[in-house]
Amino acid sequence: MTADRGDDPHRLTTAPVVVGIDGSPGAARAVDWAADAASRRRRRLEIVHALDLIATRSALGIYDVMVPPVQDTIRAHGVEQLTAAAEAARRVDPDLDIDVSISEQSPARALIERSAIAHLLVVGTSGTGGTIAHLGSTLLAVVSHGRGAVVVARGADTAQVARHEGPVVVGVDGSARGAAAIGAAFAEAADRRARLVAVHTWSDLSFDRFGALPEIIRDAEVRARADAVLAEQLVGWQEKFPDVEVVRKVYLAGPRFRLLAWSKVAQLVVVGNRGRGGFRGLLLGSTSNSLVQHADCPVMVVHPHGSHSS
Repeated sequence: MTADRGDDPHRLTTAPVVVGIDGSPGAARAVDWAADAASRRRRRLEIVHALDLIATRSALGIYDVMVPPVQDTIRAHGVEQLTAAAEAARRVDPDLDIDVSISEQSPARALIERSAIAHLLVVGTSGTGGTIAHLGSTLLAVVSHGRGAVVVARGADTAQVARHEGPVVVGVDGSARGAAAIGAAFAEAADRRARLVAVHTWSDLSFDRFGALPEIIRDAEVRARADAVLAEQLVGWQEKFPDVEVVRKVYLAGPRFRLLAWSKVAQLVVVGNRGRGGFRGLLLGSTSNSLVQHADCPVMVVHPHGSHSS
């Protein structure tokens, strides 16, 4: 179990694994992933269902007499969903310490607030990809504004989401903000006794716009510089996690393409919330955004401790 660290609330031994539910199949897969993570880490699991009653009251404001019965029905349904989610989590681990809670807030606000004290926050998504609209504003708001590590439990089915074989893959962009993602990836690989594949691309050129690019870097000087960037980013972590086997992969370009390809065989892909050279106001980098929408395995988006947006 992780030792208490007073400067980082996400690493306190009391910090729970938090998962948000809404009754969807994606949320059910998120509960399974979160329960497994809480069990392996011996942490408490907190299941949160947000009712967004403020929006309900606003919509029914002119029919005040209807508001209490409608709210009672919504609450009762929420309790049923929490009960079912807790039962599903106990099927993963009967001894799991589970808390359930209902919030009157919007789902995005409730989960973002909980992320501030969570070891990690888990959210689900339905389907296997598509546009931002398919993911929903709640998920993207949570991934963009959440604190610490936010896991999007992606995968077309439960087997993909709960994959226990294959490596943990981390995108290394060479930025100072990316150090948090590297540390989280090492910890995940150690916890899962998995290999860690560290992926670095020299350029952010997109395959969608520029077509297929070479698999290897043919320019010796560029290759040496790219290797040096990756090696510098990994300094210290391999000493801290000596049992983690690290495989280094350096490519010329196409970070989204490379990480999406690795997601087909990975247990988990880990990235930072913003990439190198991005605008400060850009809450979610293009690579992270693409993975959250299209990856074939769960994606962990890591926000550096102490950084947040209002």
